[in-house]
Formats: sequence, structure tokens, C-alpha cells
Amino acid sequence: MFTIDFNAFLNALPYMGKGMLGIFVVTALIVLVVNALNNIPEKKNKKNKD
Repeated sequence: MFTIDFNAFLNALPYMGKGMLGIFVVTALIVLVVNALNNIPEKKNKKNKD
């Protein structure tokens, strides 16, 4: 009915690991960029404050 080729699974593990690592790295990069952009102070005109 349904069988799993264990050797094929073990051969696929490095590819799956690299894919998951890539997703983690891209997500972390997006988080860092968003945090960096949020920390840039917004310039406000003093004339508009008064």
C-alpha cells in the first residue's frame, strides 16, 4: 500500500535542512531590517509643532 524508502528520506534530509535554514535566515533578516527602519528617528519640523 504505502511504503517509505528510508534511504531516500535520509538522502533528502540535508536538502530539507538547508531549506529550513534559508527560511530562518531570510525571516531573521526581514526582522532586523524592520527593526532598523523603526529605530531611524523621524525628522519633524519645529514650525509644525507650534
